[in-house]
Amino acid sequence: MEINKIDEFIYEISPESNKLMKVSARFFADPKQIPLIQNDDSLKQLVNVATLPGIFGFSLAMPDIHQGYGFPIGGVAAFDVEDGIISPGGVGYDINCGIRLNITNWKKKEIQKHLKEIVNEIYSIIPLGTGKGALIKLSNKEFEKLLFEGANWALENGFATESDIECIEDKGKLPVDNLAGISERAFERGITEIGSLGSGNHFIEIGYVSNIFEPEIAEKLGLFKDQVVIWIHTGSRGFGHQICADYVKDFQSASKKYGIELVDRGLACAPFSSNEGKSYYNAMNAAANFAFVNRQLIANKIKEIFLRFTKKIKPLHFALLYDLAHNIAKIEKHKVGNKKRTLIVHRKGATRAFPSTSLKGIYASIGQPVLVPGSMGTSSFVLIAQPNSLNLSFGSSCHGAGRTMSRSQAKKEINSKTLLGELESQGIIVKTPSISSLSEEAPTAL
Repeated sequence: MEINKIDEFIYEISPESNKLMKVSARFFADPKQIPLIQNDDSLKQLVNVATLPGIFGFSLAMPDIHQGYGFPIGGVAAFDVEDGIISPGGVGYDINCGIRLNITNWKKKEIQKHLKEIVNEIYSIIPLGTGKGALIKLSNKEFEKLLFEGANWALENGFATESDIECIEDKGKLPVDNLAGISERAFERGITEIGSLGSGNHFIEIGYVSNIFEPEIAEKLGLFKDQVVIWIHTGSRGFGHQICADYVKDFQSASKKYGIELVDRGLACAPFSSNEGKSYYNAMNAAANFAFVNRQLIANKIKEIFLRFTKKIKPLHFALLYDLAHNIAKIEKHKVGNKKRTLIVHRKGATRAFPSTSLKGIYASIGQPVLVPGSMGTSSFVLIAQPNSLNLSFGSSCHGAGRTMSRSQAKKEINSKTLLGELESQGIIVKTPSISSLSEEAPTAL
């Protein structure tokens, strides 16, 4: 396929490359990334997305693009709500996998000698790894209430504050009309995993602010040099995974029913306006609400752990800077040409990045914080969305470090025990139930 350079960091594959494409496939990258991106099928997947019904603008990919299931990870695609589709593959198996950044008033030097003890407490208390494990036990009725109310449930039950809710994307609650489209198996998995981290690339990280590039904005965000911060990366656990698995299967037949020709089974979809489309949308939103609460519960427990150390360190101020999703499909209004259109915007491994003009509340004056976590051995970044993001990417940005090699390749080429030693030599404390899988998330693999 022919790749055309549109701007310094914008590349495009035109519909001339594939007669089934309805729009161009566009991606953002540093020129040095192009050979790496071409190492897998992510660009082919990006082109495939451009063949789907009702797609608007472009099939898009962020700089952390890599091969996924059906849609590439790092992909963004917007579809008309009346004539377009919704696709589980465009959201991903971990619905509302997202990132959260909590900030404190503690400094690196104040916590340093207590860090190992704090890390050990977090590791022993927060359920992690595959399978069951929850911070709280709920009745079926209360669990259903949580799925409808999202972060508001956490507020009502003493696990969140009003200021927390203000700093969560969409205030931590997406609309759910009913739970009829969620399987019994999904409920079984979800109720035993609420308040758990999971496995894979999910993490809790205690870090500190090493550099500030925009002092005025940093001050408004409550950030300062050497400040201790906490990153939490997890999503909807087995609950969201089961919902995605159920609908990927169901949508194979739904695609045929509605005469949608698929160039890849991973693109299985249904018209957004159909009963099947609405059913998935409700189930997906319920999983998103689960994930918002999941991260909130983990953060609240970490706050409790930190509070135990106040006599050894100093009184604690613990606040949420922002919490946002990067696996989701959302109804949004965007200007396409000269008209505002209502679209269902899929972001898979991509995060919302809305400028100040599109926001209400606490960040309306500066724009939405965009959280981009790095690897275990590299820095993470707090960015601020700029106005042109709406024109370029439907208000979207990258969600993390991306990958330069597959997980299986990383396991073959990187020795986990050697990696652990290298990280410890840099003063990085790592706790994991599976040392063998550490290489999958090595800095050199991302």
